[in-house]
Amino acid sequence: MRHNKLFFASDYQEGTHPRIIERLTETNLFQSPGYGTDEFCESARERIRTAIGCPEAAVYFLLGGTQTNATIIDAILKPYEGVIAPDSGHISLHEAGAIEFGGHKVLTIPHQLGKITAETVEEYCKGFDEDLNHDHMVKPGMVYISQPTEYGTLYSLHELTELSRVCRSRQICLYVDGARLAYALGGKSNDVSLKDLARLCDVFYIGGTKCGAMLGEAVVIPDPELIPHFFTIMKQHGALLAKGRILGIQFDVLFENGLYESIGKTALEAADKIRESIISNGYRLAFDSPTNQIFISLSEDEYNRLGHQVEFSFWEKTADGQIVVRLATSWATTDKNVEKLMDVLAECSPSR
Repeated sequence: MRHNKLFFASDYQEGTHPRIIERLTETNLFQSPGYGTDEFCESARERIRTAIGCPEAAVYFLLGGTQTNATIIDAILKPYEGVIAPDSGHISLHEAGAIEFGGHKVLTIPHQLGKITAETVEEYCKGFDEDLNHDHMVKPGMVYISQPTEYGTLYSLHELTELSRVCRSRQICLYVDGARLAYALGGKSNDVSLKDLARLCDVFYIGGTKCGAMLGEAVVIPDPELIPHFFTIMKQHGALLAKGRILGIQFDVLFENGLYESIGKTALEAADKIRESIISNGYRLAFDSPTNQIFISLSEDEYNRLGHQVEFSFWEKTADGQIVVRLATSWATTDKNVEKLMDVLAECSPSR
């Protein structure tokens, strides 16, 4: 096994939360119906409905984030419509054109540290309406954002409320990618709850893969009539798992006794310690983010020295030759590995 490096490249490097493993083991030989029609999935749905304060919501379990995004976006949009997204958005950059592969264009707009504003969305839609050639163009049919963003930043309740207001005034859907939602919910500066998401969004998903589950995402549609045949659409997209209970069991555990809303705190505490170490050792944060993703601006020499001991994610190379990298903590990050990373940061410090 390769453990020469410290692994901080992403938040899904570990397997799954021990309580999920325990429940999967306990139920391993239990026989149940397929395709998410079992009692475990129904129990998980009810727990999620309670947590979001929306007893009538439709809840579906899919395997992964890209599949979830592609299925939802294709289900909502008409053939001539596209999805507005920040040009830094996951569907814009890191899903290998999955949305376009499904026949819909990603309509990118400028962002500020991963976030788009209600004003920018309104301007884009107004520009489309006023363009005399709009019959030859892709019509905006929904807005995609993520919470947290690709930059680890958070939409405030006010920002989300304003985005919802613009989308509803324009009669387009607001969709929130919650791949890392647990790390938003546990944040000290976060003021957006699961109930707020259910109230302000047309569709959102609760991330499991990056937040303690072995795999899986829970799609929430507060108004089930928005996509009345979503089950069939999932099947068409290869997103319907025959052994659906495997996903239901995991979310049943995650939403038992508030585990999901607290599971991210370990990652956030670890990230705060690492940020303090980065600053105290003379490194420069590329920008600040309040969640579990940490972005450092490195010289090429610093990049090479740290890279020998730490596995991180390349983010971008700036115009002045600096290399921005991302470190990510997770629900399973240990104090021991945080301390080892802090030692490496001190050992390779640019101020030494």
